[in-house]
Amino acid sequence: MENLNRIGIDIEKSKEASNKLNDLLANYSVFYQNVRGYHWNIKGDNFFDLHIKFEELYTDLIVKIDDVAERIRELGDFPNHNYSHYLKASEIKESEQINDGAQCVKGILNGLKILIIKQRSLAETAEQIGDGGTNDQMTVNIREQEKLSWMFAAFLNE
Repeated sequence: MENLNRIGIDIEKSKEASNKLNDLLANYSVFYQNVRGYHWNIKGDNFFDLHIKFEELYTDLIVKIDDVAERIRELGDFPNHNYSHYLKASEIKESEQINDGAQCVKGILNGLKILIIKQRSLAETAEQIGDGGTNDQMTVNIREQEKLSWMFAAFLNE
């Protein structure tokens, strides 16, 4: 029992999940800021539709960011919170100032793809170490984001 954290998961193994969650947190944080930029800077024929969709997306992302950070704490570790760290660690890179709707949507699709892949890996790790909470969180996120990917791809006629 001494090698288990407060929620009954092996401390060493939960550290692996925490590290992956911190990596995910960095990617979510950079993606969030990119989507905020798309929302602020969008212009053109699809302004009203995309402005609203981007706001819906970044509002959802801020909740997911908080959930990921809190899961790290539940596992007994600490979430990174510095943007300097996020920028170094994130596979999702800062977007340039973009105001073309199609380019913004392509940036969103790229970010969602990276998040989905990372969350699948995290779900597998969580399942292997008996971490049902993290596994469930990742599975819900994946399902929601796969649907978003389909919808944004449909916007681009892909």
